[in-house]
Amino acid sequence: MKEILLLKLGEIVLKGLNRRTFEEKLIKNIRAALQCAGNFTLQKGQSTLLVDPEPDFNMKIGVEAVKKIFGIASIVVAAPCEKTFASVCETTIDYLGKRLETAKTFKCEAKRSDKRFAMNSPEICRELGAFILQRYPHLKVDVHHPDIVVTAEIRDYAAYVHGGRIKGAGGMPVGSNGKATMLLSGGIDSPVAGYMVAKRGVSLEAVHFFSPPYTSERAKEKVIELAKILTQYTGPLKLHIVPFTEPQLMIYEKCPEDLLTIIMRRIMMKVSQRIAEANKSAALVTGESIGQVASQTLESLGVTDCATSLPVIRPLIGMDKEEIIEVARKIGTFETSVLPYEDCCTVFVPKHPKIKPVLRFVEEAEDVLDIEAIIEKCVCETESIWIEGIDKI
Repeated sequence: MKEILLLKLGEIVLKGLNRRTFEEKLIKNIRAALQCAGNFTLQKGQSTLLVDPEPDFNMKIGVEAVKKIFGIASIVVAAPCEKTFASVCETTIDYLGKRLETAKTFKCEAKRSDKRFAMNSPEICRELGAFILQRYPHLKVDVHHPDIVVTAEIRDYAAYVHGGRIKGAGGMPVGSNGKATMLLSGGIDSPVAGYMVAKRGVSLEAVHFFSPPYTSERAKEKVIELAKILTQYTGPLKLHIVPFTEPQLMIYEKCPEDLLTIIMRRIMMKVSQRIAEANKSAALVTGESIGQVASQTLESLGVTDCATSLPVIRPLIGMDKEEIIEVARKIGTFETSVLPYEDCCTVFVPKHPKIKPVLRFVEEAEDVLDIEAIIEKCVCETESIWIEGIDKI
């Protein structure tokens, strides 16, 4: 039986005169994401985007793909039918009959956006429920926790029957709210931060600081894999890999031990800003959370922020580790993040790092470094990789 996808819009419907811009961005993202599933046509209608698949379209792959597209509140796999009550009843049996046979409870819902249809929504629910009970007398109505929700949608252009909604990713379409550059380590936090910012419609590029031989090639591959996983939500992104061994050694040799981490973070921010500005990013994104480590105290974050003139977005700032891990598991980055390959932030960690650094003293400690030369060298030697995505959904 023919199936279609109904993609229900979320926050976009509240955008007033700007709604069309957001919809166009979402449609572009949907077309890109569904290329892996096959051919289809896409049309707009009444706060819903309709994906009409062609014979080669793989519905299972298509559903998994759209579940990761920001801007979609819910997803419905439905069967189209003629706009008559008799056709709705017949399609309900043909399409949902097997599920109704095995269910114990059900409820009916109806959405009638075509006001020319003879029956209103309560009438459709009542008559369709009676029809189902007649055909499946073992069923009972449960309006609170049914095994299946039988829904009839009567729209201007067609009618549809389905058995419930799938929760979408929510948020705003990626690319509808500008571009930012995230500092992507190999840890748990930064991929989650990237995911959360992308959910607000921000397109992303990523910067990773790589310190061979203190960090291995496998650590670099791990970060590339994390970037690939994130593309399921962000779309393709550019990953900038910055060689950072020489600056770290220089900081280690010339700067006070208790300030090593904060000075390293400040130089990372300066390098990231230079890369971000060259790629027209409007902000930096980090995975920092207050108090998680010495470099993430309020005082340390304040000193770090003074190293850049770009806004620094920290979506995890008030989350604890368990909350962050929960999101990492949900988006599929956790198992890769915990692979035992260190990133450069764990190299040369001082035994007793300063937890309340003072900007004036940090800047004085940095005076022994030619920071502009360090930034220029890092930027010039940066390797940029275009990450398309992963082969499987």
